[in-house]
This record gives sequence, structure tokens and C-alpha cells, in this order.
Amino acid sequence: MYIAVPAEILGIILPLLLGVAFLVLAERKVMAFVQRRKGPDVVGSFGLLQPLADGLKLILKEPISPSSANFSLFRMAPVATFMLSLVARAVVPFDYGMVLSDPNIGLLYLFAISSLGVYGIIIAGRSSNSKYAFLGALRSAAQMVSYEVSIGLILITVLICVGPRNSSEIVMAQKQIWSGIPLFPVLVMFFISRLAETNRAPFDLPEAEAESVAGYNVEYARDAILNSSLLAEANVLGPCTSLSPGGWPPILDLPISKKIPGSIWFSIKVILFLFLYIWVRAAFPRYRYDQLMGLGRKVFLPLSLARVVVVSGVLVTFQWLP
Repeated sequence: MYIAVPAEILGIILPLLLGVAFLVLAERKVMAFVQRRKGPDVVGSFGLLQPLADGLKLILKEPISPSSANFSLFRMAPVATFMLSLVARAVVPFDYGMVLSDPNIGLLYLFAISSLGVYGIIIAGRSSNSKYAFLGALRSAAQMVSYEVSIGLILITVLICVGPRNSSEIVMAQKQIWSGIPLFPVLVMFFISRLAETNRAPFDLPEAEAESVAGYNVEYARDAILNSSLLAEANVLGPCTSLSPGGWPPILDLPISKKIPGSIWFSIKVILFLFLYIWVRAAFPRYRYDQLMGLGRKVFLPLSLARVVVVSGVLVTFQWLP
């Protein structure tokens, strides 16, 4: 019995997997450039085949499980993280009409899926039956939950300004002006909060090698890539591009720009966000844990809440509500 896989689903999964593979190469190349090194340049021309070599190495590695681990949960955690990264892209519009599902609660769906990612990390750390993995999972869970509250308030601010909760309609509402321009402070807070929620540098404390030995996935061998923050990063870049830089419409409203497909413009904006992610990692040192939690609870939470009150008050006072 054969199960038919729609071409639309493959069109989402395959670019995501290839993008994550070459994102590793891009990250190593950009960081090497910043640090005045060459980076990977042995496998293929300019190191372009390095992701294939890394993937082959991961596939051929022996799947080792700790003898005291809960085997079923230990194997389920990477799969859960991987599946959440895939299903979140179902409501991300890549071009006009180019979206797998377009419900009226698309933005709330994305927020719900991203908040479920903490369960895969907790299961990975707890099922390993390792103190180091459990400590990394606790740190990551506390970090993600702390910043999700600020992200929720930031999304409320955007919804108040644009009106609809449908992902495609949010993009169409930004054809005149990107929401990231009048809400630039909100965009900065959203970007930093996403860095913290995906455990990316300088907020990669769950994977602080000097303290907790690679964090929650320390006991994983070849499945570590499924638990990595790169999948979570790929999960959030689509929503970032839809919310702030206008999604698929061209950057400049020129006749020649309209001849380029919207999916190409969407990809260009995602690549710009990726470069920012990598540049932040190369440029900034790691935070202390108390600084990380203080930034989320004492700075971003009151600022995002105040922003909701101010923006809604201004829109109601001047009758600018969409």
C-alpha cells in the first residue's frame, strides 16, 4: 500500500532540509570571515559539499543510547522537535496563494507551535537520565518560557496594527509600509526574543560547553541535529519575514522588481535575517544566566506590555484601528 505525498508538502519539507544543511555551511563561512579565517574549503569547491559530508557522517554514526535512559522517550524527543519545525511552515505564505494552509488563526497557530518546542527539549533532557542533560533542559525551558510571554505581547501589538490574524492578510496589510518601520523597537525586541527562545548565541546558555557539556542533547549521537537550534531557527524565520519586512512583496516598488517572483523576494528577506542571526553570534559574547533572565523579565516584559498599551491607546484615540 502506497501513501500519496502531496507535492505541496514535499515542496515545504525538502527546501527546509536543504536550507538547514547549507545554513550550517553559511554560518561557518560567515564566522570564519568575521574572524579572518578561511572556514570549510576542502570538500568541494569553496567547501560547498561540506553539508553533504557532514550529513553522511551523521547517517553512518552508530545510534548510541545510554543504558539507563528511557529508550522510547529518548528516541521520541528529536522526532517531536523535527516535526514541530515542519508543521509550523504549513501556514507561512511564500508568495500570493503559495501556502499549504491559510486559516484565519494562522498567526496564533504559529505561536502555539513554537511554544510546544519546549516539550521536546524537556523530554530529551529528562529521558537521557544524565545530570548534565537535565540541567541543560531546565535552563532551556526556563529561558524559552520567559521570552515567550514577551513574544506574545509583541504579536498582539502587530495584530492591533494590521487587524487580521491570517498570515496572507497580514502580509497584504503591509504593502504600503512594513510594520517593522513604525514598530521598529518592537521588531528589535522580537528579534532578540527569538534569539533567546531558539537558544542562539549570545543566549546559548543551555549549550554552554564550559558549564553543562553541550546541554540537553549531550547524550545524543547522530540524532543531535534533529534537536539542534537550527531547526527551531528555520521554524521562526518564516514568521519573522511575514510579520515585519512585508513577506513576499518586493523591497522596492519598481516595475523591474515586480517581474521577480514573490517567493524569491521572500527567500532574500529570510537570508538577510539568517545573516543577522549569524552576525550576532560572531560579534557578541555569551550572557550570564542572571543577565539573560533579567533581560527577559525586567526589560522586555514591561516594555512589550507598555508598547501594547501605548499603541492601542494611540489607535483608539485617533480612530486608526484597522
